[in-house]
Amino acid sequence: MADRLAPYRAKRDFARSGEPAGTVGRGGGRRYLIQKHAARQTHFDLRLEHDGVLMSWAVPNGPSFDPKEKRLAVHVEDHPLDYGDFEGTIPKGEYGGGTVMLWDEGTWQPEGDVADGLARGDLKFVLHGERLKGRWVLVRMKPKRGERSRHENWLLIKERDRYAAREKKPLTERALTSVRSGRAMDEIASGNVEWAASRRRFKQSDPPDGKAGRGHQGRMPAPRFVAPALATLAEAPPIGDDWLHEIKLDGYRLMAAVGAGSATVYTRTGLDWSARFRGLLRPLADLPCRAALIDGEAVMVDRQGRSDFGALQDALAEAGEGIIYYAFDLLWLDGEDLRKQPLTVRKQRLAMLFADEPDAGPLFYHDHVVGHGRQTFEQACALQLEGIVSKRAAAPYRSGRGKSWLKVKCAMGQEFIIIGWQPSTVKGRPFSSLLVATRDEDRLTYRGRVGSGFGERELAELGPELKKRAVTKPVAADVPADIRRRAKFVRPELVAEIAFRGWTDDGYVRQAAFQGLRRDRKARGVVREVPADPPGVVTIDTGEDADTVVIGGVRVTHPDRVFFPGRDITKRTLIDYYLAAADRILPHVAGRPLSLVRFPDGFGGDGFFQKHASPGFPDAFKPISIREKEGRGEYLYIEDERGLIAAVQMGALELHVWGAHVDDVERPDRLVFDFDPDETVDFATVKDCALEMRDRLAALGLVSFAMATGGKGIHVVVPLARHHGWDDVKAFAEAMARTLAAEKPERYLAEASKERRRGRIFIDWLRNGRGATAIAPYSTRARADAPVAWPLSWRGLARLRSAHAVTVADAVALLRAADPWQEYFAVEQILPLDRLTAK
Repeated sequence: MADRLAPYRAKRDFARSGEPAGTVGRGGGRRYLIQKHAARQTHFDLRLEHDGVLMSWAVPNGPSFDPKEKRLAVHVEDHPLDYGDFEGTIPKGEYGGGTVMLWDEGTWQPEGDVADGLARGDLKFVLHGERLKGRWVLVRMKPKRGERSRHENWLLIKERDRYAAREKKPLTERALTSVRSGRAMDEIASGNVEWAASRRRFKQSDPPDGKAGRGHQGRMPAPRFVAPALATLAEAPPIGDDWLHEIKLDGYRLMAAVGAGSATVYTRTGLDWSARFRGLLRPLADLPCRAALIDGEAVMVDRQGRSDFGALQDALAEAGEGIIYYAFDLLWLDGEDLRKQPLTVRKQRLAMLFADEPDAGPLFYHDHVVGHGRQTFEQACALQLEGIVSKRAAAPYRSGRGKSWLKVKCAMGQEFIIIGWQPSTVKGRPFSSLLVATRDEDRLTYRGRVGSGFGERELAELGPELKKRAVTKPVAADVPADIRRRAKFVRPELVAEIAFRGWTDDGYVRQAAFQGLRRDRKARGVVREVPADPPGVVTIDTGEDADTVVIGGVRVTHPDRVFFPGRDITKRTLIDYYLAAADRILPHVAGRPLSLVRFPDGFGGDGFFQKHASPGFPDAFKPISIREKEGRGEYLYIEDERGLIAAVQMGALELHVWGAHVDDVERPDRLVFDFDPDETVDFATVKDCALEMRDRLAALGLVSFAMATGGKGIHVVVPLARHHGWDDVKAFAEAMARTLAAEKPERYLAEASKERRRGRIFIDWLRNGRGATAIAPYSTRARADAPVAWPLSWRGLARLRSAHAVTVADAVALLRAADPWQEYFAVEQILPLDRLTAK
């Protein structure tokens, strides 16, 4: 049998070119690849594995997804299979001298017999590449009369399928990096990336002149994950042109990080789900930017264009075919942090970034309507869409749930925690219905049964998941006795998306249907969603007491009572401040046990510190029972804006928070160092001490944040993953404080002694014990000028005049600036306990 690679070998000096000599393989493989080749003329080499070699066609203009574009493909000599891993530079003077990039790779599937298709000059096939997908055909051209050529000319044509589309800008001009190494052509050329035996590795040798290629100057790493902004459920869309309205999507929220020639997608909780959405990664990596962080949603749509969560689940179970990505926000672009920019600016930049994406996707810019909220919502419901998301046009991007984004649903549906199941009488069916709950206040609340929406795939998926989480007793105390008798129960870990028709009087779901598991959600955050009032709604109470209003659903008495006489700040003024600051303060306060400094008649009257619950608190305060040294104590926490309003109604001028959340009070998630100076210490020294603590923490690998307390001192706050117990956190804080005090006793003190504090700063580490509290960020302080505990950037700390420079009077205006702690909730870190020893 003739050596099929003889023509290939005859043209090359392998000692010089670095290309593989190769041998004919055993056959049976279906590898596909395209190499971009910058030789005398740049072209694209299409290679299809067949009978142990790579059949090859040189395509001068590269492939096109537009079926109308018929691209010349010159049939050239077969190449060895090893050539599919070649990416590097062939020296000048050698055959094919120039740079070679692995531009696409995957597998191919012939339609019909390959030998027959080659003989007929009509080879049809399906590509499963990172860039090229779908059905294609190679058609041999008849030579013109009298024409002689060493090679056969074919045409490469995209056949009509769901991937076929008119290209606003050719893919060959949009996709400029290697699918294997992420490098551009100039980087490969300057780095001389040589062929290596491994299919997934390249050997990088130094450039001939010792300099990096031009491509390295523009390369940027992908931005870090940022916790997404979340929408609050509302009864109706807001009114006015200062709101944008988008169609609400029913899929998986994904944060896409692009950089260095690759892309990663994260769930809303920061899980890397790139493996589940592989079909989106290459299109994202090919976006025309050096680095970007994009917020969007992965969905499946039906023929009417409606997103379908069930179909998305099916697609994920079948390798993700057909999943598309709607991008609706842009947080970072080419090294620029856009989060402080208004939404309108961010979306304008995002639209430009996506301008050249093909009509067939899979990437789409998610457009919006300016104003006309009611009409947009009504049209969405008429089209049987899920609803709309309304976003304040001028708002910066803020992680966490807030009132800048509101969701209004056409039908009812939300996430629930699965707590058990009812056995089925049908043979082979693992259950007849699921028992679901929400986490409200400090306990699980039973919300009824879900008995429909289960296909074979859902039953097969859920059965094993339920069995491995089985427990003997119900995890929700209020499961009715008649349900409990036959039910089986599970640990409350699985979250399900449920559609339903309403709530019964008992608070159970009516006509509920299973939509799918939400593996991107954690059970501890699933609560019953209650629509909030539209922004700014204030209604007058019509009772006998004329000096009463209802603000945000909370009854407020004597709203014009002056709380800070020297500043003429009333109860209503204080509520207005907290509503303006809600998006900033709630992520630090909601769901934490609170202690309150209360002045029911305003500052100057009688005040007291309250940490336990007592009768008379509005229902916006939630009770939680916490174990104490002797028995249990009833504490309070809040969940939303209503809680902030209720706190002001109760005369709370200060909000102090635990270092842990109510759903796990034994695992703190913040650590605080309070630099409390003697009155003789100037503020500049206090700032220097805070910076010294920052640097020492950074040396241990810990990120920290600064806050002016509104009093005399500064807090240095360290966000933590919920990993350590109280004893470890307190011991770490004590060791840090005592180390500083031992090294600089003339400046620091680590003991709460007023006598010894003269001229020194007490590093208060005791705030990190179980049950101890610290002033909350953005809380007001019970002092004459109505100061506010104000978070700062470290650069902002240098400009600060005093620890009480920000007051209620000027705080609202300052809130328009970028959040100085915008990275706070993206930090996941644990304490390096093994690296620190107390002195």
